[in-house]
Amino acid sequence: MLVGDRVLPDRSAFAVSLVAVAWSGLAGTPALADTAGDAAAGADQTIVVTGRGLDLPPAAAAYDRVELPRERLEQTGSGRIEDALSAVAGFQQFRRSDSRSANPSAQGVTLRALGGNATSRTLVLLDGVPQADPFFGYIPLSAIDPSLLSAARITRGGGTGGFGAGAVAGTIELLSAGPDELGVAQGSLLADDRGDTDLSASLAPRLGQGFAVVSGQWDRGEGFWTTPLSQRVPASVKAAYRNWTAGLRSVAPLTPEIELQARVSAYGDKRTLRFAGADTTSLGQDASLRLVGRGRWGFEALAYLQARDFTNIVVSSTTFRPSLNQYATPSTGWGGKLELRPPVSAEHLLRLGADWRAASGTAFEASLNATTGAVTSRRAIGGRNTDLGLFAEDDWTLGVLVLTAGLRADRWAVEDGNFTESNAAGLVTTSNAYAPRTGWDLSARGGAVLHLSQTIALRGSAYTSTRQPTLNELYRPFTVFPVVTRANAALGNERLAGFEVGLDLTPIPALTLGLTAFDNRVRHAIANVTIATNLRERRNVDAIHARGIEATAALRLGKVSLDGSLALTDAKVEASGTSAALNGMRPAQTPKVAASATLGWHPARNWALSLTLKHVGAQYEDDLQTDVLPAATTLDAHAELPLGSGVALVFRAENLTDRMVFTRNQAGSIDLGAPRTVWGGLRVKIG
Repeated sequence: MLVGDRVLPDRSAFAVSLVAVAWSGLAGTPALADTAGDAAAGADQTIVVTGRGLDLPPAAAAYDRVELPRERLEQTGSGRIEDALSAVAGFQQFRRSDSRSANPSAQGVTLRALGGNATSRTLVLLDGVPQADPFFGYIPLSAIDPSLLSAARITRGGGTGGFGAGAVAGTIELLSAGPDELGVAQGSLLADDRGDTDLSASLAPRLGQGFAVVSGQWDRGEGFWTTPLSQRVPASVKAAYRNWTAGLRSVAPLTPEIELQARVSAYGDKRTLRFAGADTTSLGQDASLRLVGRGRWGFEALAYLQARDFTNIVVSSTTFRPSLNQYATPSTGWGGKLELRPPVSAEHLLRLGADWRAASGTAFEASLNATTGAVTSRRAIGGRNTDLGLFAEDDWTLGVLVLTAGLRADRWAVEDGNFTESNAAGLVTTSNAYAPRTGWDLSARGGAVLHLSQTIALRGSAYTSTRQPTLNELYRPFTVFPVVTRANAALGNERLAGFEVGLDLTPIPALTLGLTAFDNRVRHAIANVTIATNLRERRNVDAIHARGIEATAALRLGKVSLDGSLALTDAKVEASGTSAALNGMRPAQTPKVAASATLGWHPARNWALSLTLKHVGAQYEDDLQTDVLPAATTLDAHAELPLGSGVALVFRAENLTDRMVFTRNQAGSIDLGAPRTVWGGLRVKIG
């Protein structure tokens, strides 16, 4: 495939082979089961296919972890995954915008106010596969359909297990749903009061002892005004969007204890931001294959491949004509993991493993004369990052006490970094080839959970973790007029060190409470540092230090439920030398207070009504704390009313009080989040 002046390898054969392997497993399931039955001479050969990875270890409770069930993921005002995850206070993207009106490259995910730039400091996994974009590090949130998920597990704090490099703020594990939750077929069609539409559908037939899920989603709309009325010009437009996703996932048992899981998916996303012609697109094709063994020797083997592309046209805010055309950003991510759980003893769960990740990509850009549209220069920017991790972790159960300890070693490499610029005539004016760098990082974590009774559990943990800078942070400069941000090929790895203590209470069966106090410090944190008027550079500051309290509550009283989450965080930048002006300042885009509460009512079977109140405290746009994004409190609603025969009316409402939510404030130039929006439509479920 030709992109710009680069030829990309055709990966379709790999994706097709994954489906073929999985499908052959599905087709062969009955024969495999019969053979196993003959060999067992009548022994019980019940096959249970889950489509999930290995079970959570017993010491998972030692860490600050929240699990959102399927209904919490589906019942939101917007129907978007970022909206569902924000029910856990402390979850945030770089900006408050969602995936209709944000630049995709700014949709990095973090926890615990450890923000600072648009790259994810949280490891996001879908069925065990890392989701971060290979070039930018953002999460393609528009490609994740909450209606296809069974649960989301959010663990705050550093990680050292599989793919643990990158989990400096925590880990979000998204788990796919199967036929028991999806039914044989389901679909929904909704429209909002602006005429935007959202269409999704899935088929989940059982095939032999396994199953397959075929799914698709398409949402589009003219969007809403992100520019305040007082700042609109003739070139201003609404935040139009058009997204689609398609996927095939298959799960097949190879033996009663081993199952094969395969996935192929693709997505496309187009958005228009602020001005006519300021179009952004992202494309992706993903494939993965996972083998899970739940026998005496538990194991999990995983391989994945990502092919991504990104384009972006920047429109001048003075001439309102294109000033930059980032016409292609082809990137590739690939990797795998092997985890073994040898049978040590009944008291110990030992996990040994290795993982590998690689990311390569190149951004092709053309700078334009914002008056005439003529090309003034062209750039090609890219490189390759790799990480090989080795890890070991053991959980030791001593009655009511569970102890855990883990160690991880990462061999990382930064290679092939380059920046080439040519003038309008094609003459090369700059050609930089950056020296490769390699090294080892060690990470560790340990913890304990003590069950004092059936109603009280004490927990504590300490951990370290590391994150490698992305290709975007290392090599690609960018401009959000009038501010220019330089890249920095000398950036070093971020290093987290932190600890936490917590208390979990279940005073009555209907009520669950959790309280966690934490202290996390990311040394060499990468931030966009102001070095002159309208000029910033990505730099490693001494540290970002965040301390705070996180609280959760869940109440179930008959048909009524109440879920709450609160995060109070004091985050400070520690900086010296040329970055000393930032010392003591709060990191950009990080609030001190975040809270969420959802009141649910299920008056009868298949009825669901809920209200969600969210509050995000004031935060600063920039590192020098000159521009403020005011606090925002929003109210969302969701209702599902059955009509019979698997058909239900669905109503959703975003920002019911029509609160003005500031998502950007750059020297008084404002962007806004979604206004009051009401959705209505039908949902059908068969089986």
